[in-house]
Amino acid sequence: MEEIDPLKVKLAELRSEHRDLDEVIARISENGVHNQLQVQRLKKRKLVLKDQITRLENQLLPDIIA
Repeated sequence: MEEIDPLKVKLAELRSEHRDLDEVIARISENGVHNQLQVQRLKKRKLVLKDQITRLENQLLPDIIA
């Protein structure tokens, strides 16, 4: 049970960062002038975070034998 708490904390941090990046990308895109390279880097970071979130969610879910 002790392993789950740090995983949940990490998962919450990753979700928060993912949401923050979403807001930053939207704000940058709303401006008429934006740096395309910066937007691409932010989107790539967002995808990496999504992969990490998925991995942690899978670790927290018990294996179900179908």
